[in-house]
Amino acid sequence: MVLPRLDEIEEILQHRFRDSSLLERALTHSSAVADGPGEPPSADSERLEFLGDAVLGMLVSDYLLASFPDWSEGQLSRGRAHLVNAASLSAAAQRLGLGGHLLLGRGEEKTGGRRKPALLADAFEAVVGAIYLDAGIDPAREFVARALRTAIEAEGDRLGRADYKSELQELLQKCGWPAARYRVLRETGPDHQKKFLVEVSVAGRVAATGAGSNKKESEQSAAQQALEQLRGVQAGQ
Repeated sequence: MVLPRLDEIEEILQHRFRDSSLLERALTHSSAVADGPGEPPSADSERLEFLGDAVLGMLVSDYLLASFPDWSEGQLSRGRAHLVNAASLSAAAQRLGLGGHLLLGRGEEKTGGRRKPALLADAFEAVVGAIYLDAGIDPAREFVARALRTAIEAEGDRLGRADYKSELQELLQKCGWPAARYRVLRETGPDHQKKFLVEVSVAGRVAATGAGSNKKESEQSAAQQALEQLRGVQAGQ
């Protein structure tokens, strides 16, 4: 199995591979290997994904430590989780156009594999792993910085903000309670200046309400209020 247009892909990645087989493997999905008789399992991207995941986590951690010297460990962890989650990596892969260069099996091709977020995120990790093996940590760092720059610049200090919805969900799981449910109570204002009021229910009872300029912000506010109440109850027990 040989991928066409390797020069074109290298231009997109802004990295010229010394060992082009690494790039071929990074873009070869396991479904393509399964469809190709006689191909060894190691011919697909999965091992490079494993390596790329570790390299990516380290590089993003290094970036956040250097860029935000006043952040706590919790803020750094939240920022890293935001940048290396599947949605962020899939978006980076889409910006690079990786989907159009993947080698897929017939089944994945028919089911729209080139647009699947999880598959694109895996491909991005595999490319990071391939660049690291080909040229070392510095070229990998440069690629990651370029590829994630849009997300980094767009989010800025918000990367380290608390995710109260996730914290509330974790607390409810520890208590053995069902997941929180959110409902928009009211939506006011013109389209360019909307205000939302959202309530959050825990175990069938309204726990708190929150307001904001969009649904996501309102849900975070409601979750924060609910967290404070629940933790206050736990502390008083």
